[in-house]
Amino acid sequence: MTNPDKQNPVEASDVEAAAKTETTQGSGTSSFSAITQRWKREDLVKKASPITRGLCLLFSLLAFIIMVSNKHGYGRNFDDYEEYKYVLAIAIISTVYTAWQTFVYLSKRVLRSPDFNVGRFLRRSGNRERLFIVAYLLISAASSAIPLTNRFREGQDNIFTDSAASAISMAVFAFVSLALSALFSGYKLSTHSFI
Repeated sequence: MTNPDKQNPVEASDVEAAAKTETTQGSGTSSFSAITQRWKREDLVKKASPITRGLCLLFSLLAFIIMVSNKHGYGRNFDDYEEYKYVLAIAIISTVYTAWQTFVYLSKRVLRSPDFNVGRFLRRSGNRERLFIVAYLLISAASSAIPLTNRFREGQDNIFTDSAASAISMAVFAFVSLALSALFSGYKLSTHSFI
């Protein structure tokens, strides 16, 4: 094995000796601490994806409940406006999808085998794509309802506009948590050894 500068070949014993001198020179970091830090980081990434999906489930469910309960008389019902119906529909889709994903994760967590399987790779990559689609739908629903809520708030602030604003903010929080979950899932997929 040679280095890129076409100098003398690098032997494995030279690398081991250099690693030993680094740890004995008192640099404060050893290879053991670097390995344990990497394990902690990998463990955090493994736990972060289901946690963010659980948060998305919570926020989507809250957006759904708040929007459904937003009925306050004539002209102040969520179902009188298309934008709010869209927020409700996407909140339902997001709630069902993340509940299903969380259930699948928790039920198959024990049954997963460490060996690689092409079907599992395709399911994981397709799962990430579906996460991005649901995240896009969440931010799309929130952005379609924001102008209507702002227009209503120019006239007066009341419980109808406050409820609509809180449902929209829950949809945005669900988007952020689902987008983070998709990023963690992509990171895990990219660092997974397929050999």
